[in-house]
Amino acid sequence: MNSNLKKLIMTALFAALACVATMSIRIPTPGTGGYIHPGDAIVILAGVILGPVYGMLAGGIGSALSDLIGGYFVYVPITLVIKGLVALVSGLIYQKMCRSGKNRYIAVILGGITDIVFVAGGYFICEFFLYGSGAAASIPANIIQGVGGLIISAVLYPVLIAIPDVRQAAYEAKN
Repeated sequence: MNSNLKKLIMTALFAALACVATMSIRIPTPGTGGYIHPGDAIVILAGVILGPVYGMLAGGIGSALSDLIGGYFVYVPITLVIKGLVALVSGLIYQKMCRSGKNRYIAVILGGITDIVFVAGGYFICEFFLYGSGAAASIPANIIQGVGGLIISAVLYPVLIAIPDVRQAAYEAKN
């Protein structure tokens, strides 16, 4: 199969996974109208496995699509940018740290830390312009969501990397 076609298919699959993981398990956050979900783990893994550019597309589009389908219309462009950046930076960290084949798990964990910072900080900044100082109410929930994404991605990484096509994609992404 053509390498570019395979990369495009994997990107579409990760976008769909990010959307489904975001929408499938929703834990409402009191007072904010938002929810905590496992979608961030897929965004992190998209960057790690697909590489920065394709991961950014998969993570951003899949997460934004979940906001669109879920009725969070105002968040679609915000989510597209923030989750795209999470996947981009996670992929860059993975590439930088894994040239020698070591530090793979540490790179995934650093991608999770990036998620915590970008999600809590990024949504706060965007929501501040929408809601004013009340935007601070979403920070704790976004931190919890990010920690969940970190833990889930660290658990799923060895499972996904054991799949030959996924392992090959991750190998190609880091080189």
